[in-house]
Amino acid sequence: MNIYVSNLSAILNSQDLTKHFSRYGTVASANIVTDKFTNQSKGFAFIEMPDDREAQKAITELNGTLLDGRSIVVNEARPRKDRY
Repeated sequence: MNIYVSNLSAILNSQDLTKHFSRYGTVASANIVTDKFTNQSKGFAFIEMPDDREAQKAITELNGTLLDGRSIVVNEARPRKDRY
């Protein structure tokens, strides 16, 4: 399952996210979205967890919790809508 995480601290890195989410199961990948010009974090990321039950548990238990001093928003990623 692909998980969307927002309101992330700018100093957080992919390893931090992997460690934080791996308490709930296997993390296949953790990708923090960055600005293509400044290479700075945009404050959100996508976490891929192969086991849907583990991913759902992570979503339920981590949504609204503090990570690096910020209350994070965690939910299932939705497909990107076409921009027209």
